Amino acid sequence: MSSESAIAKKSADTIRFLAADAVQKANSGHPGMPMGMADAAVALWKNYLRHNPNDPHWANRDRFILSAGHGSMLIYSLLHLTGYDLPLEQIKQFRQWGSLTPGHPESHLTPGVETTTGPLGQGISNSVGFAIAEEWLANRYNRPNFPIVDHHTYVICSDGDIQEGVSHEACALAGHLGLGKLIVLYDDNGIQIDGSTDLAFSEDVLQRFEAYGWHTTRVDGHDHDAVTAAIEAAKAVSDKPSMIACKTVIGFGSPNKAGTKGIHGSPMGDEEIRLTKEALGWPADEHFLVPGDVKEWMDVRETGIAEHGAWQMLFDGYQAAYPDLAAEFLASMAGELPAGWEEALKPFDADSKMATRAASGKVLEQLVPAIPDLLGGSADLTGSNKTIVADTGHLQNGSIDGRYVYYGVREHGMAAIMNGLALHGGVIPYGGTFLVFSDYMRGGMRLSAISEKRVIYVLTHDSIGLGEDGPTHQPIEHLMALRTIPNLYVFRPAEANETAIAWEMALKRKDGPAVLALTRQGLPSLDPAVAANGRHGGYAIGAGDDDQAIILASGSEVEIAMHAQARLADEGISARVVSMLSWELFDEQPEDYKASVLPEAITARVSIEAGVTLGWQKYVGRRGIAIGLDHFGASAPYEVLYEKFGLTAEKVVEAVKGLVNKS
Repeated sequence: MSSESAIAKKSADTIRFLAADAVQKANSGHPGMPMGMADAAVALWKNYLRHNPNDPHWANRDRFILSAGHGSMLIYSLLHLTGYDLPLEQIKQFRQWGSLTPGHPESHLTPGVETTTGPLGQGISNSVGFAIAEEWLANRYNRPNFPIVDHHTYVICSDGDIQEGVSHEACALAGHLGLGKLIVLYDDNGIQIDGSTDLAFSEDVLQRFEAYGWHTTRVDGHDHDAVTAAIEAAKAVSDKPSMIACKTVIGFGSPNKAGTKGIHGSPMGDEEIRLTKEALGWPADEHFLVPGDVKEWMDVRETGIAEHGAWQMLFDGYQAAYPDLAAEFLASMAGELPAGWEEALKPFDADSKMATRAASGKVLEQLVPAIPDLLGGSADLTGSNKTIVADTGHLQNGSIDGRYVYYGVREHGMAAIMNGLALHGGVIPYGGTFLVFSDYMRGGMRLSAISEKRVIYVLTHDSIGLGEDGPTHQPIEHLMALRTIPNLYVFRPAEANETAIAWEMALKRKDGPAVLALTRQGLPSLDPAVAANGRHGGYAIGAGDDDQAIILASGSEVEIAMHAQARLADEGISARVVSMLSWELFDEQPEDYKASVLPEAITARVSIEAGVTLGWQKYVGRRGIAIGLDHFGASAPYEVLYEKFGLTAEKVVEAVKGLVNKS
């Protein structure tokens, strides 16, 4: 064995036993995967991954994604050994309160972690977004002799990642687009929680990925030189993403548990750890041991500084030659919006009438030229979602330089890819589908919120207002379901000017995603000066000091509420309408503002929304009435549906009068 092979093996064993010891101390975790993939990970991190532990946010670093997030001790060990600010004490506090080493990696928490993984399939799908972002930004910013964007995205994934449907969606698109700087190392260990993968998994994975248009190869995942050669060959393939199947043994080295499900998701036990250390020639009674020569060999801080420094020199020359582009690049990577972008937003006339999906399309016509970071798309509903801007081009194999992504019928993959785009930096992704299909995307949307990233979901056909397609396509519970996701802002605009405000507020949020729930049916516009109050999330329309009632509504039901308001006025009852554009934004407002919109003294309150009534009680109170749909819709013209299901001004008037008369 050569000296390099020997220190590589010793480094891999260090990772194995850091993982085993940390899981044992926590009495919780997954030791098997880190133990099995340690050799391949060392080959990748030592020989190929370009990164700077002193600056985890260096713009041109290679991105590494541990899609098999349950094996988090693999990345924590690698981060510690290569010199990140993740001391051994943090390894010892694995899965404990307040540590930087949670059970699954979280991008906003741990330095060097690029994306939040754990739900299987998400990480490998995020990687497609990372790879798109790299090539898209390279086409946008690179100039002759100045390749300032030039890096790879590397992934370690598991059988579970490959089995999850989201990875099929995203990886098929990666092959279609020919993303040559995406390289995946597949931990092909044949074991999952239930036991052998043969129980449920028999396809030839490499043939599947070849059919997607990937370059594929298979190696012994415990052979450092073989993995190194495979990565080298993958890097030479510039027009296809690469899949390297690394044949490994889960829990490598364990005399009694290696290759079994017993080491997948459970601590090994003190005795088995001792036996494993003896079997691999490791000090049996040492815990959390990091040999000095391993720490020295794996530490890449000096190399990282040198690589970063070389890039900085390149960027300095670029900055001198292209100062405007350089400034734009730095601002984009920092997530900053261009100066004066809001001036592009023009108000809609108060006498206009249009669907909010159409208004959103018109807003995008103003925003896309003003904000170069915007990259849109749709899951095969472009014409319905109104998400494309004419003459901006679309991404295609060999030309990743348009402003639009045709995702195909891949909602789940679209959400995960958009997360990768946002996490990479330099891109503000938005993507469209019908609101009802948010069910397919919910896993990715939830991770957008956890990851605190600006991803904008354009979800049209937001109610029974879509009409004849019927209950399969009519969202009923979806608005409320999305409102339950922490850190996700849900905007349901009542008309065109509120739609523009929803876009404005979504773009200004750097630390979380937003949903724009938009109508198919046309709605009359409000006075722009009135709608401007939507920046508070909720606001009163036609409020007076002598108001006897409050009618709360969102989206298309604001029009109904205003009709009810007028009829009540004819009967001598003064009621204010409150447009609830965004519950989340309204709830963040100062208490005095919220009290001015919803005075505590006015207890006669009625809400109306074309969806489940659950949740409105926090605004209407115990005495209030929530009008909505606590059942599925039906197939008919939308006007008929609103009438048949009681979503009418008459029903609101009746409810308000009943409450006022009880006062």
